[in-house]
Amino acid sequence: MNAKPLAVDSPPEKPMILVVDNTPGSQAWVQHLLEDLYEVQGAGTAEATWAAALSDSPPDLILLAAVLPDADGYAVCRKLKANAKTRDIPVIMLTADVGAVDDHMLFTVGASDYIAKPLSPPTVRARIKTHLALKGAADFLNDKYSFLQSEITARTREANAIQDGTIMAMALLAETRDADTGNHIRRTQLYVRALGWKLCNHPRFKTYLTVANITLLFKAAPLHDIGKVGVPDRILQKPGKLTPEEFEIMKTHTTLGRDAIAHAELELGTEVPFLTMAREIAYCHQEKWDGSGYPQGLVGDDIPIAARLMALADVYDALISRRIYRAAMSHAEAVKVIEHVKGKHFDPDVVDAFLEIHEQFNAIAMSYHDSDADLQKKADFLELSRASTPGELS
Repeated sequence: MNAKPLAVDSPPEKPMILVVDNTPGSQAWVQHLLEDLYEVQGAGTAEATWAAALSDSPPDLILLAAVLPDADGYAVCRKLKANAKTRDIPVIMLTADVGAVDDHMLFTVGASDYIAKPLSPPTVRARIKTHLALKGAADFLNDKYSFLQSEITARTREANAIQDGTIMAMALLAETRDADTGNHIRRTQLYVRALGWKLCNHPRFKTYLTVANITLLFKAAPLHDIGKVGVPDRILQKPGKLTPEEFEIMKTHTTLGRDAIAHAELELGTEVPFLTMAREIAYCHQEKWDGSGYPQGLVGDDIPIAARLMALADVYDALISRRIYRAAMSHAEAVKVIEHVKGKHFDPDVVDAFLEIHEQFNAIAMSYHDSDADLQKKADFLELSRASTPGELS
């Protein structure tokens, strides 16, 4: 039986050295000196240097004469370092007179080193070896950095997706207990974001409503009613007006929501801007501008900005949504109601912003309206839950 030939690894590619010198004899001398260790390519002009550096197989290092027939070598080096495709190629200047070398000029144009003529073979080989090793280390670190950056991006995207999914799951947990809410979460998210963008350049709001905070506002909005998980079914799902005693229990959803989020912050042991905003929204979105809201009776600017925007979005959506005990208002009717309580229930400037973009609210409501089928499915789910669960959540 014939034995298979042994596999032979292909030899590693030799680094490419570009020698730029308009003296043919110098090029030949350097090529002979380096050809056992490197691939050597020659160029005699700035134009040829530039073409070689930008080719599909650029050199790993350039030996560049300080004087060329069509350009100054320092100018060529400066141009190489100014281009993103060639700036990482080490350049060693070759100068005829060491006494005329201006160190400041060399490093200003970006050269890595220089060698004085007449060239010394040991010096040429040592300098090239040193700068190729430095370039190899830099390339390795750049590759590692790029890899780490891509990993960080991927992990951040994954963490954000997990966060968004968790937020929505928590919000839906509260929502599933109320047959009337439908797509309330998605609509109010979009309402508050629209208000945020409208007010982001307003003198009273621009410091707070940054791009980052508007993003957090959009994410935190679904948790505004998370505390309703702790409200008994007999109150939350009552098909009529609540008694004063029942309403007092309903009002506790703001405190329950705040406490749940505050507990999460305590467990984490560090301040998280998203949770801070979510806590403010959950606790304060029922406050009113004139101090008649709950649970604290805050007045005016004492109400957190995020909660002020959430309050208007929440009320608008409640007005245009059908309830067991009343029909939905039209968009025009809801706009009139909100305008009527400007400066009473809502921050006047927030209402003015709403009035300027109220058609956006209407478009959002139309895009995410609750169909009869959706509401029926929700009602059926609640009936099934009540039938299968003894007692009530309290």
